Amino acid sequence: MQHTSQQAGDVQDDDAAHLASLGYDYDPAFKREMTFWGNVSLGFTYLSPVVGIYSLFATALGLGGPAMIWNLLIVGFGQWLVASVFGEVVSSYPVAGGVYPWSRRLWGRKWGWMNGWVYLVALLVTIASVAYGAGPYVASLLGLEPGEAATIIAALVLIAVATVLNLCGTRVLSVAAMIGLIAELAGAIVVGLWLLLFDRHHDLSVLFHSFGAGAGNNYFWAFAASAIIGIFMYYGFEACGDVAEEIKDPTRRVPRAMRTTIYIGGAAGFFVCLSLLLAVPDYGAVIDGTSADPVTSVLEAGFGPVGYRIVLGVVLISFLSCVLSLQAAASRLAFSMGRDRILPGWHLLSRFSESRHVPPYALLVAGIVPALVILASIVSADALVYIISFAAMGMYVGFQMVVLAALRARLLGWRPSGKFRLGGWGLLINVLALVWGITGMVVMVWPAGSGSGWVVDWMVLLSAGVVVAIGLVYLAIAKPHLQGDAPAGDAVPGRRVTGAAV
Repeated sequence: MQHTSQQAGDVQDDDAAHLASLGYDYDPAFKREMTFWGNVSLGFTYLSPVVGIYSLFATALGLGGPAMIWNLLIVGFGQWLVASVFGEVVSSYPVAGGVYPWSRRLWGRKWGWMNGWVYLVALLVTIASVAYGAGPYVASLLGLEPGEAATIIAALVLIAVATVLNLCGTRVLSVAAMIGLIAELAGAIVVGLWLLLFDRHHDLSVLFHSFGAGAGNNYFWAFAASAIIGIFMYYGFEACGDVAEEIKDPTRRVPRAMRTTIYIGGAAGFFVCLSLLLAVPDYGAVIDGTSADPVTSVLEAGFGPVGYRIVLGVVLISFLSCVLSLQAAASRLAFSMGRDRILPGWHLLSRFSESRHVPPYALLVAGIVPALVILASIVSADALVYIISFAAMGMYVGFQMVVLAALRARLLGWRPSGKFRLGGWGLLINVLALVWGITGMVVMVWPAGSGSGWVVDWMVLLSAGVVVAIGLVYLAIAKPHLQGDAPAGDAVPGRRVTGAAV
């Protein structure tokens, strides 16, 4: 036992020494209390297959018919490529905040700041989106009258509970994420098996048919549009890297946790989607919009009133765990940028609780801002839609800024120095990850032809343009990238970006 304790202490010392060599020798520091499976749980509950599938099942089925399920495999492989690139980067730079410090080290100050800005906005908006999406389930579970008021109250309560849990520290976050993983996996398996055994209306052959989806157009585009179900679900693995300063031996464990998150999350998401698809009695009703909420219909028919409420309870645990993990990621990103003094209010954002070993003010921002976004729906329901439209797109922009920076650095001579390396496959995987990411973003912004006008059709692209434009204007006027002295652009041999350099 003493030998094991000595080994753990040596690993801690090595981690601290590595962090110091990267320019982050500070006190107080995060406590490395998160286990490997706690790290996987954080990524899994952020990815949350139940939240992703339940939220977009009707949309994807309406766009592409039952064949849309194959997008979960296609998108999963694409994101595995991205996770592999991230694994090399985080193994070299296991610093809190994820995409921001990675971009900063791979390219430079301006690129790092823009990536941090875009991704922070995306995270805060996604928290609001997930919490708002849980509202109807909370109302249904508690027997409240469905409506905007109940949805808003439920969403605000969910955010408040998640914020309190996060403020309790890394150990509580790790345990809560583990509970969320177990509950979500158990719920997915039990619900899926029950539907497949006792409420199945079709055989597997339906997975190769469209049932009229995309009629009158080339089905390829309808199928591509239905990929939104996978695009929305398969992010979250990067959260494993956001807390790299809170896990022992992060250069080895975080890359493995990222890939494990995709494997487990992808398998669970595919199984949940498969069981729901085979239990939907009438695909035509979903495709033509007659059945607007097939998930609720299937669950109520399959489990009855009492069973349905139990299932709702598990679903709500998934939503809470997802918000919890999103907040953790957003707060670490805000803290990392605040620590480098490049955000307004950095004095508060960089504050650290010595007793809880978490950044309390960064966590409060990750609770208050999403709450304000949700409250905006009281003034205008359209305002909430416009703001949330940026969520998934912002995530992918953040991802691809890292992937592009890694490719550029690699071509200029960067050689990953961590314990996880892709070796000779690195360049090919990096290029494929970039191609995949661009393809995914094109799918997200491509107009659906709703007939509601060009503003609605191009809302995802417009919202992304607004966020990027605001960031560029602030970058040009305030020059936040010139603040602080954290290392930048030093991935490329012989270069270390300082001052106003990119």
